Amino acid sequence: MNGFLNYSQSGLLSTCEVVIKKDHIIFGSPNIDQEEIDEVVECLKSGWLSTGPRVKKFEKAFSEYTGAKHALAVNSCTAGLHLGLLAAGVGHGDEVITTPLTFGATANVIVHVGAIPIFVDVDSKNMNIDPDQIEAAITPRTKAIIPVHFAGHPCDLDAIIKIAEKHDLWVLSDAAHAVESRYKGKHVGSIKHLAVFSFYVTKNLVTGEGGMITTNIDFWTEKIKILALHGLNQGAWDRYSDEGFKHYQVILPGFKYNMMDMQAALGLHQLKKIETRLKRREAIWARYDEAFAKMPCTLPPRPGPNVRHARHLYTLLIDEEDAGINRQDFQNELHKRGIGTGIHFISLHLHPYYRNRFNFKSDQFPASKFISDRTISLPLSTKLTDSEVERVIQTVGSILRVAAGTARFPDVSNVA
Repeated sequence: MNGFLNYSQSGLLSTCEVVIKKDHIIFGSPNIDQEEIDEVVECLKSGWLSTGPRVKKFEKAFSEYTGAKHALAVNSCTAGLHLGLLAAGVGHGDEVITTPLTFGATANVIVHVGAIPIFVDVDSKNMNIDPDQIEAAITPRTKAIIPVHFAGHPCDLDAIIKIAEKHDLWVLSDAAHAVESRYKGKHVGSIKHLAVFSFYVTKNLVTGEGGMITTNIDFWTEKIKILALHGLNQGAWDRYSDEGFKHYQVILPGFKYNMMDMQAALGLHQLKKIETRLKRREAIWARYDEAFAKMPCTLPPRPGPNVRHARHLYTLLIDEEDAGINRQDFQNELHKRGIGTGIHFISLHLHPYYRNRFNFKSDQFPASKFISDRTISLPLSTKLTDSEVERVIQTVGSILRVAAGTARFPDVSNVA
């Protein structure tokens, strides 16, 4: 959370007040226009707030955008990954290969279905799972691979799919960062066997909370639809529409994972703007690259050949030996000066649950740990003005120049 918490005497969270400094540049601030607001108001007036016609319209639009045969709206990317594993038949004692350099949800859902997460280190050139290390991690119990398109840079899907087909494995992409990502001309949502996207408040496409599953597998589509809404054979819109009431039956022990029409009301208009906003993110990214190229930090990986980067996260690496300041102190200094940041991510093998439950060692995944210890994400929202972008650049530069020494790294923040 950006800003700070002002607690009452009791210290209870329910009585705390969130205070945001007026000049604070919020990390991941959502860009919501009047069209989205008007659509939500119309949704409220319609009386149909939960899953209904707007969700169906959003699903159709997302399917057309990605080129996937099916798009299924859910209330989070986490829910989508969980449903994807269930659709693939992953369960107790199975193993699922994924990266430790990701958000906890990627591995949590593996645990939720009773399977075991098997971490494979990343390729430091793009921060994605290293295909060259995947095959050595496969055992007779391996059932699936979950590649994560980190920061919006597509994984090497050809290599991953080749390995998966050789060993008869499912490929379920965590595309939380990758709404605009393409691999060799194809949207990542249309490539083997399932992909899941996030529309969380900090993402490139925002519905507040929410996600979308894409797949070309008909059987999975029907199963996911049923599992996403209590295991019912009829959704609410089908039961209560003006075509007349229809009775439902529980045919599977399902979940409450459906998206609301109020969320889809946002998503419909956000999706229409996604390509235009990608251009703005690319422009901010290019300005950052230009300004930071001669500073004592490591720039984010450049997009590889034949891929389109979604530009979701701009991640600098701050190495204390070069910068004269460690990542945590650097983040604290930025916060003091009104710049919000994120950490993407603390490698999962370093978190208490995964470290203790699976006996991971700190140095077991060296590339992930190296990145984890140094990474910091700068603001990249399309709400940023040019002056705010320059303020981020000047603030980063001033901190690094003092820490590393002004003589070594002169002020280059005003390079046009």
